[in-house]
Order: sequence, then structure tokens, then C-alpha cells
Amino acid sequence: MTDAPSGAHTGTTVSADQAEQQRRGLMLVLSSPSGAGKSTIARLLLDQEENLALSISVTTRPRRSSEVDGVHYHFIDAKRFEQMREHDELLEWAEVHGNYYATPRGPVEDSIENGRDILFDIDIQGTFQLYEKMRSDVVSIFILPPSIAEMKSRLNRRAEDADQVIAKRMKTAVGEMRHWSEYDYVVVNDDLERAYQNVRAILKAERLKQFRSPKIGPLIQGMVDDLKSDLGETD
Repeated sequence: MTDAPSGAHTGTTVSADQAEQQRRGLMLVLSSPSGAGKSTIARLLLDQEENLALSISVTTRPRRSSEVDGVHYHFIDAKRFEQMREHDELLEWAEVHGNYYATPRGPVEDSIENGRDILFDIDIQGTFQLYEKMRSDVVSIFILPPSIAEMKSRLNRRAEDADQVIAKRMKTAVGEMRHWSEYDYVVVNDDLERAYQNVRAILKAERLKQFRSPKIGPLIQGMVDDLKSDLGETD
């Protein structure tokens, strides 16, 4: 027995609800220079979007007393990290201050295949690594501050970093902002609520792209076959 052609009507009824619900998930990537408000937008999304979860990284960094394994990070040793990297079990990774941070492939792929969306709050290099592994599943958004003066003001208002650290972040922003055109979308955060709603609108639109919904083809083919039957037409 041969398989039916893709999209062919097989007599199985596919409802509109099934077509919408049985979709492939996506990887929503938010990147920005420091002070653009990316983390705030990410928190709002996680609070208000039911079908969106934050990607949990693995790290070789020692666990802090306030952190919970499997909630903040999956804490692993350097040997396990090397094994995961060698066996292509990581979607992206980076070394920061002598410790490794990475996104494990398995949980992300499982979520996407089951129609759940994953949020990534990562830098440009991490985004490009995701492009290499799963580009069609990635929706990337670059968050910009309204101006450099406002970005610097936001960093100063945090009162968390010394002047030299802020200066380093500003310098890093120069390199980051050069890559804005390699993102799918750019959102300027001049007003937090408007920027958040723009990001949410992008997410909603991307969820409706036809290639993420494999049941759309059978749904339409079923409608066409029903219409032809009503009209008394045959192939």
C-alpha cells in the first residue's frame, strides 16, 4: 500500500479547531543591548502567554544557594557538558568567565513537536547558533532603546553597576546593534506597553503561519472535496 499524496483527502475529517491547535511550536528569541528593556518584556510574555515557557539552560557554574536545579538552570559538570557538545545535544553554547552555558536540544525539540513555544533571552551569538541548527523554527526579535541617551539613563537608574561596567556595556552595544538586520523583527522600546504589545502581536502572527500547522492542508482539501461533492463534480 502506498501513502496518500500530501494534502490528499483520505476521508478523515479535520476540524478548524484541530487545524489551529495541532501546530508546531516555535522558538521566540529576544535579544537587545543592555538597557533596552528586553528582560521586562520577556517577563510580561511569560506571565500572560499560557503556551510559552522559558528555555532552561544547562551550566557548569556552581549552583548558588538561592537557585533550584531544573528551575533556574540544569547544573552539570564539565565532563557532561563535553559529552553533550560532542554528541550534538546542544543547540547553542557559550563560555562566560570560565563556565559554560548552553541550550539542550532535546527539551526544545520535544516542546516544539508538541505545539509548545519556547522563549529565549539570549545574545546575538546564541541566536546565530540557533539559526544554524533550527532556523525555520526561530522567530527572532531585536529590542532597541529609543536612543543611546535613554539607554544610558536606564543603566544608571538601575544603580547596580559601577561606571566602568556601564561603559563596557555601552561599548558592547555598538557591536550588538550592528547585527540588527539579521533579526526577523525590530521593536523599539520607547513605550513599554506598546513595545510589549508589538512583540505579542508578532508571536500571534507567527503562530498562524501555515507551515506550522500541518492539519491546514487536510482541512482545506476536505472542504474542497465536500464542495465538489455538493456540486456533483468528480476528478
